[in-house]
Amino acid sequence: MPCRGGVPPLQGEDLAKLSAELPDWHVVEQHHIEKTFLFPNFKSALAFVNRIGEIAEEQGHHPDICFGWGNVKVTNYTHKIAGLTESDFILGAKIDRLYFPGKT
Repeated sequence: MPCRGGVPPLQGEDLAKLSAELPDWHVVEQHHIEKTFLFPNFKSALAFVNRIGEIAEEQGHHPDICFGWGNVKVTNYTHKIAGLTESDFILGAKIDRLYFPGKT
């Protein structure tokens, strides 16, 4: 569910609990989570970016994406509160499932 603002960003124990569920994502200054995905070429990285875009549109929750030859860096945070919400971790898990299709 997209955040409409008016909620405090995750901190402390709540943040630690959710970040433990996505150990490959890095929490940066309690503000955002980020992860870099590797690919064998530009075309497959671009295809991954486009699949992320489809999920982002469905969810109404849009990560920052930077990509180039063989890599895609995704940064998730809730822009309306300039911090992290549960939605950021849900989106991160959905992005992981794109990269690792058999992952639950």
